[in-house]
Amino acid sequence: MMKVRKAEDRGHANHGWLDSYHTFSFADYYDPKVMGFRVLRVINEDTIDGGAGFPTHGHRDMEIITIVREGALEHKDTLGTSAVIRPGEVQRMSAGTGIKHSEFNHSKTEKAHLFQIWIMTDKEGHQPSYEQKSFAEKLKDEKMVLVASKEGRKGSLTIHQNVDLYCGRLAKGGDLKWEIPEGRHVWLQMMTGDLQVENEKLKGSDAIAVSNEKALKISSENGAEFILFDLP
Repeated sequence: MMKVRKAEDRGHANHGWLDSYHTFSFADYYDPKVMGFRVLRVINEDTIDGGAGFPTHGHRDMEIITIVREGALEHKDTLGTSAVIRPGEVQRMSAGTGIKHSEFNHSKTEKAHLFQIWIMTDKEGHQPSYEQKSFAEKLKDEKMVLVASKEGRKGSLTIHQNVDLYCGRLAKGGDLKWEIPEGRHVWLQMMTGDLQVENEKLKGSDAIAVSNEKALKISSENGAEFILFDLP
């Protein structure tokens, strides 16, 4: 079973300094039909003006992953972390028992474009923690790169949930076959380009939810970059 989530059907909030699209219900956007998928709770696509950002605010019991597409995002938190996230890097923040952080566009003039993802944790009460890695070199050579997993396999970030998160890249005319283990589900989130997933055509920031399938044939006519979630 497959269900496409078209980019234009997402929630949208333009705050002037922040232009945000919500794949699932978030903040003032509420639709009881799209509260998440499995343990995946939030996928926000944000564009932040130069010099703008989110002042210090709190989270708890959530795995938060940020993938920067353009520009750079400056992060500070109550663990003492001070970091800048750039394209090719992935950030993971485990909120656990509670963490406060701020996120600002690192540039005063250029926009920052990013995807922020929230995954529900496997249990409450983990110790808050932070991790950030560059996958830029792997993404040059591999179609699918594991960037986050429960065990931190293959040099990926470690998250407190039985989820494998991949960044994918297909060149023009590229294809792959993706095997889905029994009992697992897939959410594929486009970032750029075009994909054909079995008989479904995706473009831009479209997404597709997949359940009760054994494998997916994925191809791209003009090239694509995307995120694939292997979910319980």
